Amino acid sequence: MIHRISLALLLLALVLPARAVIETYEFSDAALEERYQVLSAELRCPKCQNQNIAASNAPIAKDLRKTLHKKLEEGASDDEILDYMVDRYGEFVRYRPSFGGANAVLWLAPLGLLAIGGLALMFTVRRKAAAPVAQEGLDAADRERVSQLLKERDS
Repeated sequence: MIHRISLALLLLALVLPARAVIETYEFSDAALEERYQVLSAELRCPKCQNQNIAASNAPIAKDLRKTLHKKLEEGASDDEILDYMVDRYGEFVRYRPSFGGANAVLWLAPLGLLAIGGLALMFTVRRKAAAPVAQEGLDAADRERVSQLLKERDS
């Protein structure tokens, strides 16, 4: 029984690479092909959202790969290609979005919230330390003892 399960899992593992994206484009230069690989790994599939366009089987990823190939062959720079993709699909299409505009707020918001939380904690601790000790429910001997301890602490 265990051997059959192991065999089935092995066969499934062997079939997985068959689902990989197999697309070939002819490049006029080896440097263009290398840039294609880098850029296709940098661009996110708008449909899949957790895959780059190099690994996605979605039709839109196929279109993006085709557009990327065309732009590279036309002589566009990496920045021009990324700007074109961002203009068309939004900043989300990049795995490493730029630091500016609305994205700056997203990058800096956690630091701001952390600073606000730290200040709130600091003021709470200071207020607790400065608050007088509650002496309700104490008899006269306990109140006297608390007063002595407070005087000793202050001196």
